[in-house]
Formats: sequence, structure tokens, C-alpha cells
Amino acid sequence: MRKRFFLFHWELLCLALLAFLHTQCTTSAPAFGERGYAEKGKASFYADKFRGRKMANGEKYRPGKRTAAHKKLPFGTKVKVTNPQNGRSVKVRITDRGPFTPGRILDLSKSAARKLDMEKSGVVPVQMKVVKEGRK
Repeated sequence: MRKRFFLFHWELLCLALLAFLHTQCTTSAPAFGERGYAEKGKASFYADKFRGRKMANGEKYRPGKRTAAHKKLPFGTKVKVTNPQNGRSVKVRITDRGPFTPGRILDLSKSAARKLDMEKSGVVPVQMKVVKEGRK
């Protein structure tokens, strides 16, 4: 009787462990564009000559607004961009397409670049994380 009791509890423990491991393995990273989705790469910022020009979403570029260009994220997506070299971060809204230089993931507005303290260097490594999904 004791042996059967022990085996039954051992089987329950194994099933519980398998269930736990299954949930750990099937939990995946957020899908592209969803809240929590993240990327690492380099960011640059818009030159002053783009002031007033139309962006891909139809708005005019305004250097004082905290906006950015990304190749594929939906317009209106809000992302938190962090400069790991100094720990500074800024939230921006995706309003344009680009950058199209290999290795770069974002083009930032002048205001966002200033907040990250990247105006002198021009291009810095960044970490980007979606904080609010845009329209699809």
C-alpha cells in the first residue's frame, strides 16, 4: 500500500513539473509591433533640412516633436528608446519610414536626439521597446 501511495505522489509531482516546464517553454516574446516587442541597433537623427517636409504618415516633420522613423512598425506606435551608453531614454511616436542604412533601426527627431544626448555623435547604439501599439 505504501509503495503504491509513493508512486502515485511521484507521478503527480512529475505531471506538475511537466506542466510547469510546458508553460515556461511556450511563453514567447511579444510579436512584432506588440507591447513589449524590442529591438537593438543604431539610431541616427533627421537633419535640419527636413523641417516641414511631409513624412510617410502625411504629417510635416517638426524637429521639436518627439517622433521617429522605423522601417515597418505601424504609424502611431509609441516606443521607448534608450541610449545604453548614458542610460538616457525618450518615448517617441513612429511617424515615418526609414532609416535605410544597414544596421540602423531608427531615425529620431532632433528633440528626441537631444533627450538621448546624441547630437554630437550623430549615431548611437540604442535599445527600443514598444510601449503602445499603433494602428494596424
